Formats: sequence, C-alpha cells, structure tokens
Amino acid sequence: MKAALRWLRSFRFAYEGLQYALATQRNMKFHFFISFVALTSALLFRISKVEILFIILAITLVIMTELINTAVEKTVDLAMPEQHPLAKVAKDLAAASVLVAAVFAVIVGTIVFYTPISHWFHHEKSIKATITSDSVWLYLALVIVTVIVMETRFSHSRRLRPSLWMAIAFSLSTLITLLTTNTLVSILAYSLSILFMIMLYEKKNRPLSVSIFGAFIGCAITILAFYLNH
Repeated sequence: MKAALRWLRSFRFAYEGLQYALATQRNMKFHFFISFVALTSALLFRISKVEILFIILAITLVIMTELINTAVEKTVDLAMPEQHPLAKVAKDLAAASVLVAAVFAVIVGTIVFYTPISHWFHHEKSIKATITSDSVWLYLALVIVTVIVMETRFSHSRRLRPSLWMAIAFSLSTLITLLTTNTLVSILAYSLSILFMIMLYEKKNRPLSVSIFGAFIGCAITILAFYLNH
C-alpha cells in the first residue's frame, strides 16, 4: 500500500513539473501547439501506424529535452545566480539538445507528411484558377482590413488581437500555394512563414495565441476570398 502511495505521489510530482514547464516556458507552449497540429494532421491524412509512431517519437523527444533544458536552467540559476562562463556553457548545451530534437522532429514531419499533402494538393488543383495581380492586392487588402478591425474591436484584450505581420505572411504563403502546381514550393512558402512566426515570438515576447490567430486569419480570409471570386 505504501509503495502504491509513493508511486502515486511521484506521478503527481512529475505532473506538477510538466504543468510548471507548460505554464512558465514559452517554448513548451509552442511545442505542445505544434504537437497538437501534427497529431491532428496525422488523423486527417490517415497516415500509417509506423509513421504515427515516428511522429509520437519526435514529439516525445522534443518535450523531454525541453523539460531537461528547463531543469538544467533552474539548477544553474540556483547554484550560480551571478553570471559565469561555465553556467552559460551548461545552459547552451541543454538548449542544444532541444535544437537537435527539434530538427529531428522537423525532418520526420517533412518525410511523413510530404506525400499525403502532395496528393491533397494535386487533388485540389482541378478547382483552382489563375490569380491576377489585381486579385493579389485585393486579397491582401481584405486581410489587412480584417486584422485592423479585429485589433480595434479587441483592443482591450492583448491575447485576442491577431498579429498583422503573421496575417500578411500566411496570406502570401496561401496565395503561393493557390498559384503553384509544385507541392514543395507550397511547403517551403509556409515554412518561411512559420520561421517568421518563431522569430517574432522570440524577439517581441508576445503571446503565441496572437501569432497563431493572425496566421489563421491570413489563411482563412485569403482562401474564402479566392473561392468566392471563382
């Protein structure tokens, strides 16, 4: 009985550690969001069991290394509150482990999702039409106006205000996708927008929801305007 209680107590402590990391670490929030997107996409595209295992493995490695990175950072801060070259080395090495795991996850995601996304894009080509230069500016104008209106409407709430930069970036990526017949070009376009999102997220210290909301608005308005125009 005591062994079972100790096991339950250990499980609770571990869960509290996960909660702390998710509540305080911005990168952990981003990892969980990407994990949700990846798992949802795996269900939508109906990938094989082996591919799902690789996705779960990649997600587990990223989250695990991020937890270790957080633990190392807190331990170093406790042991060495002042700046020290060795403390920096320890933090950099822990962060490097997260980077390696994240690169592995990106490679796995690219390999697993490239074929189903390519098939889906080719299936959708039959309903696509050409986009004129005037239409491009019209779509971008609609996106910008929508974001400005929403920023004004939700000016009291920082988390509900969509990012204008993200809306424009993902609108452009969507337009490239609608124009091209090459799936790889579409993936690269969205990859650039995602990298831009990560850069803004790291530098501006803004909630992740703001960037995600802006990206959603950019994609949704562009796609809606395109199909209403054809």
